[in-house]
Amino acid sequence: MEWQQLEYFRVVADLEHFTKAAERLAISQPALSRSITKLETELGVTLFDRLGRSVRLNSFGKIFLNHVERALKEIHAGMEKVAQLNDPATGTISLAFLMTLGLNLLPDMIGKFNRQYPRIEFRLYQNATPFILKYLEAGEVDLCLTGRVDHQPGLIWHKLLDEELFAYLPADHSLAKRNGLDLAELAGQPFISLKKGFGMRTLTETFCEQAGFVPRIKFEGDDVATIVGLVSSGLGVSLIPSFPGIDSNKIKRISITKPSCGREIGLAWLEGRTLSASAELFRSFVINQFA
Repeated sequence: MEWQQLEYFRVVADLEHFTKAAERLAISQPALSRSITKLETELGVTLFDRLGRSVRLNSFGKIFLNHVERALKEIHAGMEKVAQLNDPATGTISLAFLMTLGLNLLPDMIGKFNRQYPRIEFRLYQNATPFILKYLEAGEVDLCLTGRVDHQPGLIWHKLLDEELFAYLPADHSLAKRNGLDLAELAGQPFISLKKGFGMRTLTETFCEQAGFVPRIKFEGDDVATIVGLVSSGLGVSLIPSFPGIDSNKIKRISITKPSCGREIGLAWLEGRTLSASAELFRSFVINQFA
């Protein structure tokens, strides 16, 4: 049994037509038919029911296809890893990150990396911290960009930077002309925040508690762009990182003088897990960028 036979079988199973499959594979139909017949002979069963020019997987074929697809996936994954070991400047990196980091930090970071290594591709996943850590623990991603992570066995978190959080107010708010304000001055104001489970929501509640009040969350959203839009419409105030491209005629960003409002951002990976050469290259690049 040859790898090529399995590839041919999968295409015929997908198209259920020998002529169309032969055209996709760029081989003659008789050659394809001989390959499938040889495969069936080796297995001792027929894999297809012949229906004129068309074919249909039978019960044997359906069972065999499930195993073939898994086998070919593993083979292709192995080929990719070998290629990456041979050339670290190629390959694919899977990266999970906090949604708020997709505004400026992540694009800037990947942009700089891509200029040096243009042949490396990325698979990006954005979500709240608990979810992206699950992606990492399940082996679905290589690395995570997230807030501080403590007491997670088997996980390494390397701090990259401190990120300041700002008060965002509608432009016509009575405090909008201030250069700075005490967070306590926003007590009683309607707050707009990310939903529970997001790290930014937890930070908002924590800093407001330090300022001596419980924030009155009037609106909840799934992303920072929505929050900024609601603030600019005059529906409330928010505590979020710097957001690019805001309309200063509708919304104002003001520094918090008390308490100190910010968060730590770092890169996380699984302890003991061997990264692909390209993922290792990106990890070193990011750490060096913020050293």
